[in-house]
Amino acid sequence: MSHGILWFKDLFEANVLNQYEICTFVALRKNASMMKYLSRILLITSVFALSVADCYADSWRDKTELLIYSPHYFGPNAFPIPEMRDGQVSERYEVEVRGEYHYYTGDKTWDIMGRALLPFFRGRAGVEVNWCFKEKYKMTPETRDERFAVETESPIKYNGDIVISSFFQVLKSEKWVDATISANIKTASGGRLCDARFTDAASYWFDVNVGRNLWKSADGKASVRMQALAGFYCWMTNDMVHRQNDAISYGVGFTGKYRGFTLATNLAGFYGYENNGDRPIHWRNNLRYEIKKNIISFRYTHGMKDNLYETYSLGYIRCF
Repeated sequence: MSHGILWFKDLFEANVLNQYEICTFVALRKNASMMKYLSRILLITSVFALSVADCYADSWRDKTELLIYSPHYFGPNAFPIPEMRDGQVSERYEVEVRGEYHYYTGDKTWDIMGRALLPFFRGRAGVEVNWCFKEKYKMTPETRDERFAVETESPIKYNGDIVISSFFQVLKSEKWVDATISANIKTASGGRLCDARFTDAASYWFDVNVGRNLWKSADGKASVRMQALAGFYCWMTNDMVHRQNDAISYGVGFTGKYRGFTLATNLAGFYGYENNGDRPIHWRNNLRYEIKKNIISFRYTHGMKDNLYETYSLGYIRCF
């Protein structure tokens, strides 16, 4: 007994155990079975928590393998449709900020887009960067299930893809046509693959834009112009057999100008070979008003076939 008292005295003097810890230690020593029981509970709880986490992770990854990489089964910004550029490269630097609202029966999406255009060699070439730097959405459970998504709305903030385009003026003729060629790449920077918002895979496309004035006033303040587009579009998929999908892109449209007003309308899309929702068509309309190098732009887009969103957007463009 004296040896035990001296042992506890040494513990007190070393400040290793306080009074509460001593009482607990003595109690557990008197009942070793209680210690074993608590250890078993802790072990079972840890194993159960890890099992639940693993099951959720496996379920999330398994569901992404079911995603269908086509415009019909993804968000409105996942597969950009090539823009009509009327066969000309702008000679002015442009910076744009645009807010968009996309409406579909099972999906409502809001986003903010940014764009910068940098021309070179007096409009003979240029580089443009587009970025969807904020997106928010709300899907119905039916749309979520159709797309094999996880959530109906994002629990976290996320960004969209960056698209880099380069243009080259290959022909400029009042008598014939103006023509440009472009090379475009979409990066894999977008988020929320688990909800089929962005593909987390690269895509690229090449196209030729041609345009010609059908009528132009003597003072040059009014005109009617026709433009057309044709090209090749390709994107990576999650299909182990068909690692990429190829498509033919196309477009035709008209642009009318009067003083500071510009109204453009066009029909554009691409036609994929897998026929799994990869054949979207857009009817796009853009009304712009320019005053002193400041442009206000209102767009309306009607989606058809494999992209059924109605899109309304308002943008501000500053030219330099």
